[in-house]
Amino acid sequence: MSLSERVIGLVEDDQIMGESIVQRLSLEGVTVKWWQRGRDAAREMSSNKFDAIVCDIRLPDVSGEDLFREAARSSGSPPFVFITGYSDIDQAVRLMRAGAADYFTKPFEIDDFLVRLGELMSPRLATGSHVLGLAPAIKDLERLLTRIAKLNSTVLITGETGSGKEVAARFLHAMSSTGDRPFMAVNCAAIPGELLESELLGHEKGAFTGASQRHLGYAERAGEGILFLDEIGELRSELQAKLLRLIEDKSFFRIGGERPVPFKGRLVAATNADLPKLVSAGRFREDLYYRINVVSVRTPPLRERLQDIPWLMERFFAESASRVETSLKGISSLAEEAALSYGWPGNIRELRNRMERAVVLGLGQWVMPGDLFPEQSDDSALALQMGSLEDIRQSAEKRHILRALAATGGEVGAASKLLGIGRTTLWEKMRRLGLSAET
Repeated sequence: MSLSERVIGLVEDDQIMGESIVQRLSLEGVTVKWWQRGRDAAREMSSNKFDAIVCDIRLPDVSGEDLFREAARSSGSPPFVFITGYSDIDQAVRLMRAGAADYFTKPFEIDDFLVRLGELMSPRLATGSHVLGLAPAIKDLERLLTRIAKLNSTVLITGETGSGKEVAARFLHAMSSTGDRPFMAVNCAAIPGELLESELLGHEKGAFTGASQRHLGYAERAGEGILFLDEIGELRSELQAKLLRLIEDKSFFRIGGERPVPFKGRLVAATNADLPKLVSAGRFREDLYYRINVVSVRTPPLRERLQDIPWLMERFFAESASRVETSLKGISSLAEEAALSYGWPGNIRELRNRMERAVVLGLGQWVMPGDLFPEQSDDSALALQMGSLEDIRQSAEKRHILRALAATGGEVGAASKLLGIGRTTLWEKMRRLGLSAET
C-alpha cells in the first residue's frame, strides 16, 4: 500500500532507531517530522496536519501516553502507532483500548510496520479502524458493512435499543464511495405522524395552511448520500405506501406537488422491533419489508461484546473529561469489574450516560462502582467491592485475559505470549472462566 506523499510525525528519542525509521520512510516517499522530545511534538502537532504519528512510549520529558491523550482531545487527531519495549506492553494494550491504532514491540520487522502504516493512512481503511469496537462480534460487523458499502442496495439494520444502529449506518456511509455526500438521519418515532410526511418528502408552497414556501424534505436533501430511517416500524400505513413507491420508482412527490422528484440516494433503515411480527399483525406492509430488507445487518448488544466494555469506558471517560472540569484521573479496576458483570439492558447508550454522570459527579480521583451505579444500596455496593479473595482474583484474571485477546484480535497463541503463559494454560484458564476467542 503506497505511502508516498504522506506526512508522518515521529516521536523517538533513540538516535539510531529514529534515523533508521526516517531513512526507510523517506525511501517510500514519506515526509517525516522527527521530534526527540515529547513537548516539542505536542507544540507542533496541533498546528500541522499529519497522516499518522509514530510514538515511543518512554520519552525523556513526557510519556507517549500523555502525548496521545493530549492529542486525542482535538478533533481529527491522527492515528497513533506506538513503538515500545517488551516491558511496556501492558501500557501499550491500555493505549489501544483508549483508541490508539496499534503498537509494535522493538525490534520489529520494518516491512510489517510499513504495511500497517499504509493500512492506517488509506482513507477507506483508516475510517473504519476500530471505529465500532475491538470484540470479534463487532469486527465481523465492520467487515460486513465494509463489503456492502460498495453496493447500492437498501439495508435494514436491526438491534436492541442503544446498540449502535445509527453508528453502524454512519460507518457504512463513511466506507462508501459517496462518503462525502449527505447523511440524513430521520427518527420516525420522534416526529409527530402528521408532520413526518412533510419532513420526509417535503411540500410545495400553499400545500396546506402554514406552508408559506417550498420545503425540501430529508429524501431530497440526502442527494446522492444516505437517507437513514430509524425506528422504521413506527411509520404510519399511508406513509409506508409512499416510501414503497420511492424505493420502486426512485422518485417521490412533495406534498402538493405535481411533478415527481428523483430520489438519488441510498435508503438505510433501522429498527429494534420485530418487523416480521408486525407484518403478521398487519401493522407493517409485507412488500415494504422485503424491499427494505435486501441486505440485513444486526448490531450485537453490549453483553455480546464484553471486550469492548473497558475500551468504550475509556473513550467515554475521555470525551466527558474533555468537556467538564474534573479531579478524576481515570477508571478504577473495581468499576471495570462492576461494568463487566452488569447486564447493560440499555447497551452502549446506557454505558455512555452512566460514564458521563460518573465524570460529572465523581468526587474522588478514580471512577468507582458507586459512581457508575449509584442506585445500588450501600450494602450491595460494599459486597461488590469486597467479595471473596477468589472472586477478586478470578475477576482480575478474566479482565486481563480479555485485554490480551482484544489486543491480539482473538489470537490465543499471540495472547498467551503477551500474558507470558503457555497456550495450553491459557486455554484451560479460558475454559474455567467461561471465555472463548470469540468472547
